[in-house]
Amino acid sequence: MPKCDTCGNDYDKAFTVTMPHGNGTFDSFECAIHKLAPTCEHCGCRIIGHGVEHDGKFWCCASCAKHSGITGIDDRI
Repeated sequence: MPKCDTCGNDYDKAFTVTMPHGNGTFDSFECAIHKLAPTCEHCGCRIIGHGVEHDGKFWCCASCAKHSGITGIDDRI
């Protein structure tokens, strides 16, 4: 039975995610997010939406980017 790379759970419905910067086998989307989603440079949360990027760094929103001194980034809501 496949084993989750994040929590170690043996689960018959586990799935595999393959990405350019990482991959793994997981028993839930929550575990996949913990392992694969980028982390906000300012607040440290996992970015599961679009987020914002500047010079190879990621933030969960324009507000966090601005707190880090990045200018010219706005959320597109």
